[in-house]
Amino acid sequence: METPRRRALGKGLEELFGSEVLDIETLEEQIVSETPKEEIVEVNINELRSNPYQPRKTFDQESLNELASSIKEHGVFQPIIVKKSIKGYEIVAGERRVKASSLAGKATIPAIVREFNDQEMMEIALLENLQREDLNPIEEAIAYQNIMESRGYSHEQLAEKIGKSRSYVTNMVGLLNLPDSVKDLVIARKIPMTHARTLSKMQDVDKIEELADKIINEGLSTYELDEISQGKEVAKRNKMERHETEETRTYKYIQELLCDKLETKVKVRSKKIEINFQDLEDFNRIMEILGISE
Repeated sequence: METPRRRALGKGLEELFGSEVLDIETLEEQIVSETPKEEIVEVNINELRSNPYQPRKTFDQESLNELASSIKEHGVFQPIIVKKSIKGYEIVAGERRVKASSLAGKATIPAIVREFNDQEMMEIALLENLQREDLNPIEEAIAYQNIMESRGYSHEQLAEKIGKSRSYVTNMVGLLNLPDSVKDLVIARKIPMTHARTLSKMQDVDKIEELADKIINEGLSTYELDEISQGKEVAKRNKMERHETEETRTYKYIQELLCDKLETKVKVRSKKIEINFQDLEDFNRIMEILGISE
């Protein structure tokens, strides 16, 4: 039989996924607030291992160093969440805090020990990364794909949950069609997202790799790549629109660039740009990206 707290956790996850927008911080706050202080324990860092469902494989070293400095001075602000395993513990949420604590020379870290099934572990790890971390494009695509598979979401449903446009989600997941060699170039940020998106719609692996090489070594522009991709000799993975005017294509490029830059839904129409934001904090984030101060 499940304990009340175990049931509450499951209910929390269902409420989270049933809400309009996914918010991992609300879930963590719920777990922390429902946990008596005496149940927050110090766990040896060397007993912790990564959540096997963790999509992030690389961590920004500069960001970790900054967090480590903060932990040295102030300690860990919020306990991590772990699951007891056969040997030690698996990290469910808070892997950056663990890595930064280790860099700061800490031997232990405050933790809340809870029971989780495999789906819960995957979903919490994915959401924590999507909302708090700068995943590389391929990791982000994998995270989207995993959430859609686990929850049965369509691209449009997931887009609404994470505050992105449907085309943004579709384009990101489409990156998983790229051959591994080109995925590695995207991860290394050697190929811009606008180029990677066009390549992902092509079928011929050899052609994709050839064009990827030209992007890096010859500076092939987005426009030039799109012209090549529209050629009859290039096999398409998905049908591309054929009857677009030059003006419409220009607006489409600008819209996609703004969506990538601002990480939100943007619509570009004749003489009009619409930028979506969720709340005042999100609005301020967009203003900061645009370099506009109050």
